[in-house]
Amino acid sequence: MLNELRARYERLLEWIVIALMAVLAIEVTVGVVFRTFGGALVWYDEVAAILLAWLTFYGSALASAKRAHIGCPEVVAMLPAGARASFRVLADVLTVAFFLVVGWSGYAVLEVLGGDNLVSLPQVSVAWVQSVVPVSAVLIIVAELLTMPGAVARARAGRGAAQTGEASH
Repeated sequence: MLNELRARYERLLEWIVIALMAVLAIEVTVGVVFRTFGGALVWYDEVAAILLAWLTFYGSALASAKRAHIGCPEVVAMLPAGARASFRVLADVLTVAFFLVVGWSGYAVLEVLGGDNLVSLPQVSVAWVQSVVPVSAVLIIVAELLTMPGAVARARAGRGAAQTGEASH
């Protein structure tokens, strides 16, 4: 059941990332076409930068769901099974703790940015744009919690990232 939930969560994040990539590609293409014909859009650079940031944050959540972040699986693989599992749990707990801090800090910043708006699109709040930080932190925490039991079980069984090709963080 947990594997099914993780797979559905991963699929949801894949669709979000695909949608963001498509919107970014369309937005940049439209901006280039307008600029080519002398009618530059004043907002397209700022929106493209925001979309790229969102793509990065949501892509990080997807990478967490796939356990595809950079790590040192070879070093962990050399440890005895009990130590591998302990280090896996420690790494996951530290990752969750880090993203709890990121999410909390990102949420706190939203209050500070509440009255600010984008330069080129004054009707769009900077807080809405920056909401990607706490939202993606929650998404990454959920990904960690969904994938942690399987990662610990693989570490215990000696099928760590070095043997399975899985990245480790």
